[in-house]
Amino acid sequence: MLLYFANYLTQFEPGFDVFHYLTMRAILGALTALILSFVIGPRMIAKLNDNQIGQPIRDDGPKSHIPKAGTPTMGGTLILTAIAVSTVLWADLENVFIWIVLFVMLSFGVIGYVDDYKKLVLRNPAGLSVKQKLFWQSLAALIAAGALYMYALENGTLDTATTLLIPYFKDLKISLGWFQIVITYLFIVGFSNAVNLTDGLDGLAIMPIVLVGGTLGLFAYVTGNVNFSGYLGIPYVAGTGEIMVFCAALAGAGLGFLWFNTYPAQVFMGDIGALALGATLGVVAVVVRQEIVLAIMGGVFVVETLSVIIQVASFKLTGKRVFRMAPLHHHFELKGWAEPKVIVRFWIITVILVLIGLASLKVR
Repeated sequence: MLLYFANYLTQFEPGFDVFHYLTMRAILGALTALILSFVIGPRMIAKLNDNQIGQPIRDDGPKSHIPKAGTPTMGGTLILTAIAVSTVLWADLENVFIWIVLFVMLSFGVIGYVDDYKKLVLRNPAGLSVKQKLFWQSLAALIAAGALYMYALENGTLDTATTLLIPYFKDLKISLGWFQIVITYLFIVGFSNAVNLTDGLDGLAIMPIVLVGGTLGLFAYVTGNVNFSGYLGIPYVAGTGEIMVFCAALAGAGLGFLWFNTYPAQVFMGDIGALALGATLGVVAVVVRQEIVLAIMGGVFVVETLSVIIQVASFKLTGKRVFRMAPLHHHFELKGWAEPKVIVRFWIITVILVLIGLASLKVR
């Protein structure tokens, strides 16, 4: 929105041309989202407290979580609001990718909101059933996947949009054709639920989201730049550079939320934030053609999900549990690790994985 205003002002003052630079708008997007989080956060937390929208605690969980009962949740509303407003202000609204990414984030946010509302306001512990949640997630993901496929088809970029890149190898690629729709679906829905499973400790999920999302913004920048993409040997996808503004807003909003979510948390993200942000990471990775790199950088989310799958499968098949409790972060808590230690160590692992993912730009 402000980009168009800057275009108008440029005819009177050439200095306003600075707002055409992606890097400048990304910086402003991150700062806008951060400031919005600081301004809105205290008011939102107070409102959630007034309405007694507090987090229930599992009876079979770590005893250290009992004092957290009643902590305001649905704080993901703060993150999504800051991202959406900042993106609309600073991104090029004629860019199709911006609208697809916003659609995924907000649609999954609505799903999370309904689930949280049923659990916390209507006091229905089940919330949305697994079938209901998966149906609406699948519908939103397939709409986005279909939109990306049709856009590539109409613009003659289908070969690039349906090629799975194998990181660290220069010429190793897999042509997927229409199966790319399935891959897009799996990454959106899969990462949505993976982040949701990870969001169990104060600040545990949001910092990896910030790190991975910010790095995907860098991938978007080089993918959308014909010179950088050519030099680095990655596919050039026109228009993806604008996603950098969105990712910067995500990073800014995430850091703003972490201010209130860090241990001991004043507010929890809830499904509204976790489902939306996980799906967002998935769709951004698809847009910038870095699905496998996302799986590497988001390894904490992947391992947390696998721990749940392994735990359930082992118990059903053998009657025994592999972990003391799943997801994995609870296993370490029950082993005696203090909550802040689990959180910071998972953050450190994410930093390492992000650096490994970044290395794929040069190691080919």
